[in-house]
Amino acid sequence: MMEMETLKMEAFLRILTIVVLALTASLVAFDSQTKIIFYTYAKKATFKDLNVLCVLVWIDTAAAVYNLLQLFRSCILSVFTKDQTTSDVHVAWGVYLLDQAVAYGVFAANTAALQASTLAITGEKSLQWMKLCNRFTRFCFQIGGALICGYIAAASMAIISFISAYALFRLYSPKQFLLLKRKK
Repeated sequence: MMEMETLKMEAFLRILTIVVLALTASLVAFDSQTKIIFYTYAKKATFKDLNVLCVLVWIDTAAAVYNLLQLFRSCILSVFTKDQTTSDVHVAWGVYLLDQAVAYGVFAANTAALQASTLAITGEKSLQWMKLCNRFTRFCFQIGGALICGYIAAASMAIISFISAYALFRLYSPKQFLLLKRKK
């Protein structure tokens, strides 16, 4: 019974993560703002102006697709397998390691985008980088909202990796180191 509740919680978290990652990628990718400078020159701010935002869109999209595939995998396994307690240890290790890698990748991409966005807000006088958010305020607010969504997705991915760690290490004996439990 506890196993079924864990699977439902994992499915809910994966759906939540897919939605939040898609929202993050959409907010960043479709964000643009145009300002007219010097009465004739129009400058358009898009996510392509910061390379890290392009990377963020790709990583969040890939993470959403990965979570969708894992959701399909768990749904198919729950439909075609009667006993949820027996699982292949190799598959459990693969899911655990991939969940860890995706969680760290999403967190790293969001942190890199946050650092670049901070430079866009504050500028850097010694390098003669201008502040961009004083001109493109709506663009910067939308990127900030996307980064908040990205960190929510990273936190839910961390919880998902905790669940996959539980699913993996419940297969091992609690008394002997790295010895699998016997099948009953």
